Amino acid sequence: MVKRQTALKIRQAHRYLGIFLGIQFIMWTVSGLYFSWTDIDEIHGDQYRNTEIVRTSFSGLQSPSELNPDIAIHSVELKEIAEKPYYWINHHILQNAKTGEIKEEISQEEALAVADKNMMAGLEVESIERINSIGKHHEYRSGPLPAYVISYDTPEKIKAYVYAKDGTFQKLRHRNWRWFDFLWMTHTMDYDGRDDFNNLVLRVFSLLGLITVLSGFILWYISSPTVRRFIKTKKKVRIQ
Repeated sequence: MVKRQTALKIRQAHRYLGIFLGIQFIMWTVSGLYFSWTDIDEIHGDQYRNTEIVRTSFSGLQSPSELNPDIAIHSVELKEIAEKPYYWINHHILQNAKTGEIKEEISQEEALAVADKNMMAGLEVESIERINSIGKHHEYRSGPLPAYVISYDTPEKIKAYVYAKDGTFQKLRHRNWRWFDFLWMTHTMDYDGRDDFNNLVLRVFSLLGLITVLSGFILWYISSPTVRRFIKTKKKVRIQ
């Protein structure tokens, strides 16, 4: 059997590892339970979206190549902004498909119209703000900028984001999504950007967690009366 001094050191290491890792183990468990009990579509905010969007039919549109004879067009997308047709050309030119007018970006009123078309009816707008920069932990991270954020007067603190350059409805955020996002951060342990599963902190804690479990098995083995009796019996059989 293992010497008493060695056993005490293993037990002490197991105890301190348990204290050090305990909070993170709880967060892993709580976040895992939350993920397994929630509907991901509700987290995305589908219940607040307009699921019956009617697309406007346009006529009398000019050809993008005729409007821009001097531009090599690599991509073009027809968009509806405030019930008007626009071409989004080469991912950086927003042009009225009828008049040829080029817009640097959409207005607040147009952003509200885009949000109103994509959101469920009956929501009251609380405020609208144009944002040019965001932090790594912002709920709109990875979204294109500049953008308009439309806040609604609801208990869920719903916010909609519209890209200012092309009028695209980007993201919808609400209270439950923010809880999900926070728990996701604690689950991945990526406290910098949320989505990196290969970060050093997660690797270290995972390794320490494995060591903690293995030390627990070792403690069971060296302190189990059953194992001791089995070893003693085996020794007696050898002597005989």
